[in-house]
Amino acid sequence: MEINEMYENLKTALADVVPDVELYYKAELAVQINQLKKERNAVILGHNYMEPVLYHSVTDIVGDSLELSRKAATTDKDIIVFCGVKFMAETAKILNPGKIVLLPANAGCSLAASITAQDLRDLKARFPGVPVVTYVNTYADVKAESDICCTSGNAVAVVESLSAETLIFLPDEYLARNVARETGKHIIFPTLSKTHPPAGESDLDYQMIGWKGRCEVHEKYTVEDIRNVREQFPDVLILAHPECSPEVVAASDFSGSTKAMIQYVETTHAPRYLLLTECSMGDNIAAANPEKNMLRMCSVRCPHMNQITMENTIDSLRYNRIEIQVPEEIRLRAVRAVERMIAIG
Repeated sequence: MEINEMYENLKTALADVVPDVELYYKAELAVQINQLKKERNAVILGHNYMEPVLYHSVTDIVGDSLELSRKAATTDKDIIVFCGVKFMAETAKILNPGKIVLLPANAGCSLAASITAQDLRDLKARFPGVPVVTYVNTYADVKAESDICCTSGNAVAVVESLSAETLIFLPDEYLARNVARETGKHIIFPTLSKTHPPAGESDLDYQMIGWKGRCEVHEKYTVEDIRNVREQFPDVLILAHPECSPEVVAASDFSGSTKAMIQYVETTHAPRYLLLTECSMGDNIAAANPEKNMLRMCSVRCPHMNQITMENTIDSLRYNRIEIQVPEEIRLRAVRAVERMIAIG
């Protein structure tokens, strides 16, 4: 595709989202990136939170964590460029040890950073024999200590698949609380202590053991935000990600993974919509569904997802930046948990 054609395509989709002068510059980069993909036999995976121009011009596969994990496991390309954050690229490497996996920037995640492998080992020592469900938003060494992974889209199905009286679910506090409510389980959040368990803890009634990690984007949304939006736009339909607090989820009209939110917007007919998640996703949905009225009241951006740009994506392809490595002994343990997650769907 030539630059002018790419520019016109982007203008059609993103004229209301991205300034025209930026569109032409980004169209030039997109053409170069797509040419490099062919030359290097590469595939670009893009999370739903990617900035609109990148999302709509160079990605071959887009989706949420589960969808991208599935597709990463089946690609026949030599190189995977993951436009997302580090734990996602690690998951792709876990599933594709023989392929080069690149992450355009050293983009982390506040939620993944909230727990370490040693934290999980300590928790398992406190509750021996209890199965561990780990959110995919974690690093490879944490996955390696887990029995099964989950995403926000299949967390309930994963929990129910275990048929366990008690389980550990980590690290997202709000997702854990939302899953506990949906599955009818009582959840506790123990503190790490030298006693196993601390005095009185063994007498508690619980079916889930959580961890107090949070996403720095989703924890910012409040019930007051919802109240203010509804006061101005009474007919709005509000969709919240399950990483939002249980109070925010309860005050919303729908809650689901990024894929589920996209499908909900596509298949419903509300006067207007508002998404309580990373802001770029709202722009991407608006571009793909121009007939839908998407409120652009979002000011919450993920500082990590925003590190991925067209500029460092092209450098990633040119110079193999940043190549993701997962030690084989960790990968072999982590892949079991990831494959169990994918099998549940």
